[in-house]
Amino acid sequence: MEDNHILMGEGMKIKEATHAEKGKQSPARAKPAPKKELLAKLEEAEKSASENHDKYLRACAELENYKKRAARDREDFIRYGNETLIKDILPTVDSMERALEHASDSEDFKAFVDGLALIRDSFLAALGRHGVEKIDAIGKGFDPNFHEALMQVEGEKKKDNEVVEEFEKGYLLNGRLLRPSKVSISKHVDK
Repeated sequence: MEDNHILMGEGMKIKEATHAEKGKQSPARAKPAPKKELLAKLEEAEKSASENHDKYLRACAELENYKKRAARDREDFIRYGNETLIKDILPTVDSMERALEHASDSEDFKAFVDGLALIRDSFLAALGRHGVEKIDAIGKGFDPNFHEALMQVEGEKKKDNEVVEEFEKGYLLNGRLLRPSKVSISKHVDK
């Protein structure tokens, strides 16, 4: 350790007591620690380093396993994500098959049409359970966010930009546009 001094008066220095002056030996004169003690400390440090290295390796292995599991889960989600939708649609396919069997055995066209209407309703109900809803267009004002105008029809009794015919129905999926309705709109003309 170095000696500390306090300045007093005109350049006079009074030496403060240091650890060495209080009867303790300076580091240069300290006795070396026994070999057994040093070996024990070295062994303890090596053991601690080994434990930390093992913890590091385990953490790396856990991270790799997590990455693999997350990738597998993502692939499964992509592969099987539509499973509930498909399960809801399968009864509709079964109904279509029964309708086709019935149509080949029967001459009753009205029953066939009624069966198709039931299948359509079943199919729309299955889609509805998954957030799909039909856009009502006829008689409504044209909205470019939900409708695609294919043609314009002139008429006296028609309001401007009113949907008068729907060529293809539009659908929303959980409130988001899935497909716009393809429509014809009116244009009012005075005669």
